[in-house]
Amino acid sequence: MIGMLTSMPEVPKLPLLLEPIAEPSWFHALIANPVVKSLMPFPILAALAYPIWFVFRDTWRQIDVEAAREKSEMLARGEVDFRPVVCLVLTAATLTFHEYYGGRSLYEQLIRPELMALDQAGHKWLHAQKYDQLYSYAWWSAARVIGYVFIPFTLWKIIFPKDHLLDYGLRTRGFFKHLWIYGALLAVVVPVMLIVAHQPDFGSYYPFYKLSSRSWFDFLVWELVYGAQFLALEMFFRGWIVESLRRSMGSAAIFVMSVPYCMIHYGKPYLEAHGAIVAGVVLGSLSMKTRSIYGGFLLHVSVAVLMDVLSLYKRSVLPSVFWAPG
Repeated sequence: MIGMLTSMPEVPKLPLLLEPIAEPSWFHALIANPVVKSLMPFPILAALAYPIWFVFRDTWRQIDVEAAREKSEMLARGEVDFRPVVCLVLTAATLTFHEYYGGRSLYEQLIRPELMALDQAGHKWLHAQKYDQLYSYAWWSAARVIGYVFIPFTLWKIIFPKDHLLDYGLRTRGFFKHLWIYGALLAVVVPVMLIVAHQPDFGSYYPFYKLSSRSWFDFLVWELVYGAQFLALEMFFRGWIVESLRRSMGSAAIFVMSVPYCMIHYGKPYLEAHGAIVAGVVLGSLSMKTRSIYGGFLLHVSVAVLMDVLSLYKRSVLPSVFWAPG
């Protein structure tokens, strides 16, 4: 027995982990508590209510005065403004279309088989297998452009032919004059993003396209696809909805728009979904003040790209090559 023990190979010594495991700070532990986290948005929203009102009270007042004048003139002519009815019905129909047919499931059922068939037929440039997930998100983005832009704007022009679509937040006049406002907002949002980035569900949620870390090509194409749907989103919520409701509802149109805008964030991290309420009110107020959605679009895209980069950086998986092999 002693001989057997002495003839056994030496077991390699494993290094001891002498460094203590880093514990989350008291602040991050506090906001991660389910009770605290679930109730946190309400005092924050209450605290932000007065500053937002103070900043935009003149804008809201001006919108209400203009709306009251336009509505009284319309009533004097014996006309009825059907825009709110048409807008809200189309909004509900559009969001329902997105829920049932704008996701990746439709891509998997109808589009993927066609791409695979083309690839097998000799169109190898498609790289259908390699970029399968990216193609699915391209459809997701295209569905948003169709639902947020082509359907409502086309139907709107048919129903209200005298309306100028450029008046729905698409004019560029005064864009650079108000650009500093969006820069200031970005400076406020970035520190909040750094706090949210410490939440456990942040790193696992962003980017949506999980292979964006594979190469810079994947990352850049994904951000272009992502940005296209943001432009469509701003045209829909901050352009079309608020302007369609403005004549009848005045500044209340901003808050009506913020409800479905918050709801499309369901499924995202909890605090971000509540942040969409603030973003909806602020960006809606700015779009009505400037009569343009482009500043909000740039702010939205900047935040989205930074969140993706933060998530990849936090997991140490930023791309290291431009083209993925294969």
